[in-house]
Amino acid sequence: MSEPVDVVVIGAGPAGMAAAATALAGGLSVALVDSGNALGGQFWRHPPEHAREAIRTDDLHHHLREYRALSGALSAGALDVRLRHDVWTAVGADRGFDVHAVDRREEPREAAVVLRARRLVVATGGYDRQLPFPGWDLPGVLTIGGLQALLKGGGVAAGSRVALGGTGPFLLPVAAGLAARGVEVVAVCEAANPLAWLRHPGALLRNPAKWVEGAGYVRRGVRVRPRTAIIGAHGVDRVASVRIASLTPEGRPRPGTERRVEVDAVGVGWGFAPQLDLPVTLGCALADAEDGNAVVAVDDGQRTSVPGVYAAGEACGIGGAMLALREGQLAAESVLADAGAPPATPYRRLAAVRSEVARHRAFARAMALAHPVPPAWSEWLTDETVVCRCEEVTAAAVRAAEASDHRQVKQLTRAGMGWCQGRMCGPAVHSLTAEQQAYVPTERLIATPVTLGALAEEVAGAAVEKKESTHGRDA
Repeated sequence: MSEPVDVVVIGAGPAGMAAAATALAGGLSVALVDSGNALGGQFWRHPPEHAREAIRTDDLHHHLREYRALSGALSAGALDVRLRHDVWTAVGADRGFDVHAVDRREEPREAAVVLRARRLVVATGGYDRQLPFPGWDLPGVLTIGGLQALLKGGGVAAGSRVALGGTGPFLLPVAAGLAARGVEVVAVCEAANPLAWLRHPGALLRNPAKWVEGAGYVRRGVRVRPRTAIIGAHGVDRVASVRIASLTPEGRPRPGTERRVEVDAVGVGWGFAPQLDLPVTLGCALADAEDGNAVVAVDDGQRTSVPGVYAAGEACGIGGAMLALREGQLAAESVLADAGAPPATPYRRLAAVRSEVARHRAFARAMALAHPVPPAWSEWLTDETVVCRCEEVTAAAVRAAEASDHRQVKQLTRAGMGWCQGRMCGPAVHSLTAEQQAYVPTERLIATPVTLGALAEEVAGAAVEKKESTHGRDA
């Protein structure tokens, strides 16, 4: 085990980078842990260092000035950066927390690592929320985030004719990025009605940069089909076409509006779900969000219900990179205050940060209400539609279980027991069984796959440490 640090920040996206930079500026010792190859998380994903000159992706990014400023601040400080480290659990320990991770820098070998910290900042982000539809398990059908990750991480377009579907503003930058790389974006299907934003004029007026950004995508030729969805995909060895239909306000396909469009790749996304594995394991209280997700409940300083644990970014609610960045800054300021250290941010600037957080949260609430999951989406499914891809559980099997929530479905059908541990199917299974309740992921003692060899190595190391500690006391 390593020597304790003042704070371990889990996640190196906008929230984690901001938290680490602020804590460093306040004089604390900081370890920043992330599973990726570089700082930035999914939002600021870049090609590998050796390929950045050959693969230019700056035009696909937003807020690069903030990224570069944070990268500079982190490189200038005495930061313990642990990239390619997957945190599989975090537990309370004497005078702090033990963060258990797997070091995968020397793959295929995995090494066990335990980081000790007096306090934790959880900034684990979110992932694409998916709804199944007939054919969604065909090769070539990806998440919207997967399409963008290929573009940002390697300059790779998944296909030459691509259809996008789902709901939310994230459809727009992905469509624009694909078009900029020469892809024919044959359809951008938005299930919601954009006029729903008119019910939230305050959020729009307080965030002019958001709608200016949206107008920019329109100028770049991104055409959106409102109240339309991809309700089926077809192909033999891979996707070859999709079925598109206009939707009623409830989300039912309008009779007579279905049509087929030839494609060689598809991207679908219904917003995002917070990554809550670690907060749930740590016992942090959760709250319901407007988008149907459960999120970590925090106070105005990003403190969770567990003393010494702070959360920032998408774990606290889906709201975008700038909200995550400011929440990370607030979380670190709370860490500094609770440690008895002076603030790193001047008082007036800190008040402005709090105001900015409130403004972005208001926009996030409006976004969730304007882009809901269609209530009748399950009517797109046939009995044979695979809902849990890992365990090949069909919609008919989920319905036949007559369960009260996704946990009971898991017990009866194995849906959610596969490699992804319910991340792909969990929200959909829950929606099929308990539509009126927010989705709360099942507690997992192991948040990410880890080899028995790495676990055995950690157990052996703990035994040696205990033996040395006992000998020290005897002496």
